[in-house]
Amino acid sequence: MIIPKRIAGAVLNTLGGGVVPRVGLEYVQVGRADEINALLRDIELIEDGGSAFRFIVGRFGAGKSFLLQTIRNHVMDRGFVVIDADLSPERRFSGTKGQGLATYRELIKNMAVKTRPEGGALPLILEKWLSAIMADVAADFDPDSDEFAAALKKRIYSVTSEIEGMVNGFEFAKALAAYYEAYKNGDDEKKSAILRFFRAEYSTKTEAKTACGINFCISDESWYDFIKLFALFLVRAGYKGLYVMIDELAYLYNLHNRTTRQNNYEKILAMYNDALGGKAPHIGFLMGAIPQCIDDTEKGIFSYGALRSRLSGGKFSGGDTRDLLAPIIRLKPLSMEEMYVLLEKLAALHGTLYGYEPDIKEAEYLDFLKAEYSRVGASEQITPREIIRDFIEVLNIVSQSENLRIGDVLSSAGFTFAEPEKEEVSLEFTDFEL
Repeated sequence: MIIPKRIAGAVLNTLGGGVVPRVGLEYVQVGRADEINALLRDIELIEDGGSAFRFIVGRFGAGKSFLLQTIRNHVMDRGFVVIDADLSPERRFSGTKGQGLATYRELIKNMAVKTRPEGGALPLILEKWLSAIMADVAADFDPDSDEFAAALKKRIYSVTSEIEGMVNGFEFAKALAAYYEAYKNGDDEKKSAILRFFRAEYSTKTEAKTACGINFCISDESWYDFIKLFALFLVRAGYKGLYVMIDELAYLYNLHNRTTRQNNYEKILAMYNDALGGKAPHIGFLMGAIPQCIDDTEKGIFSYGALRSRLSGGKFSGGDTRDLLAPIIRLKPLSMEEMYVLLEKLAALHGTLYGYEPDIKEAEYLDFLKAEYSRVGASEQITPREIIRDFIEVLNIVSQSENLRIGDVLSSAGFTFAEPEKEEVSLEFTDFEL
């Protein structure tokens, strides 16, 4: 397999820093076949006009974010639009200081498609939509004729009229129509103003009306409605659907104020009910969390009774028996065999990046894994993240010396393993909302 150096560098640098890369995941993907197959069934459902809602649950470093990114890349290849965001002290689903709106802005900023995987794809999507309609109408009418202009306008407004019937659909449709008029007239300033409206960059209705003629601004109360409106529009624009990916739910678990936590869980409940009740067509929700964020009945999602009753596992799943069609997918540790394959892939990437042929024997891979798994508490604490960081460090050291082997590094007094991440959730900020 030929691997571009820029991809190899991006993958190794991000993994070495404990971060999941956005590109090149296919070169290091191992295991998770059952989980991926379950999520692929969701994709087919969403393409047919349904919706899906899943939690990916695993300890820090267990591969949640990796799986999210893997699915992200796959659905973009299938013709979906993806929006994703990590929660933080400033971003969550609900808050009195615009935290929900901040999450929406992050989602729209990260809007991505296959040809714009890094995000910022909203202008591209709107231009592609209009260009496709114009090309379709031009097949029947002369582009310079009045009939062409009338037919084009009719096609544009057939999409907007369908959207108008939804909650806040009138404003969304008005913004689409205004973007079309600006596109037709070559008014780049107006197009920019409409994009700012969709990105929720106007703080007051007056500001929005002055800039783009729409007496409305997206707020903490209405941002989720716009996610659903985007899904409907994107399908009409030729995409298969919308995938919404939210990671780091630990920040909700960290909130000190019980009412604030419950308000955020209530928003999750609304999304869940919409997805399973058919009120959010063509949308898939995928959220990453550590076990405490779900299972803790004092502060976790299970502290909210309505969610606990919907998400709790049944009598027959547990242990080695898993229901991968349930809303919660709990990640099991990768096997040692899967980790062995991963190490081989990392070595190949490292050789590509630094221009050498890795000369690592099977016994050396096994010795490294035995050393990792023999650490005190490894059976409970070790995750792929720690093993990957350790192995990349070993590769760096060995590749800089002609005579040094992996066993020499493992037995050296100067080598220490990466510290496993603590399972408890640290309280990194304080929330004083009442």
